[in-house]
Amino acid sequence: IMPASSETLNFVVDSTNQTQLTHPGDSTTETRTSDKLKGDGYYGRADGLHSVQYNVTGFIGKIVTQASLPIDPADADWFTVTGTDHESTAVETTESDGSFIKNFTGNFVWIRCYVSEWTDGTVNNIMLNH
Repeated sequence: IMPASSETLNFVVDSTNQTQLTHPGDSTTETRTSDKLKGDGYYGRADGLHSVQYNVTGFIGKIVTQASLPIDPADADWFTVTGTDHESTAVETTESDGSFIKNFTGNFVWIRCYVSEWTDGTVNNIMLNH
């Protein structure tokens, strides 16, 4: 079955929308939150099937997918979707390079991704399918 929607998440960096995030290469620990995209619940779809694909190179940090149920969510309305964690804590690990797909189910109205504990590497892009 083909997804009804396939979109790339954007991150606002220095007032511009970017699909790719590159760490500045210094010793800072960065965090970024993507824009929100409409999930299955927004469209009233009953199956709630979603997939997110994290594409990273030399990535040291953590990425999670977050969801919200309200139509107009406040910061407190977002929660981490169980099973969507991607973490790489060392340069030479299989988690620091490649594409990583996480599948999850829920009638979520909005979906976004949160990058934290990020100390090196690049998030090439993050794709959402549903």
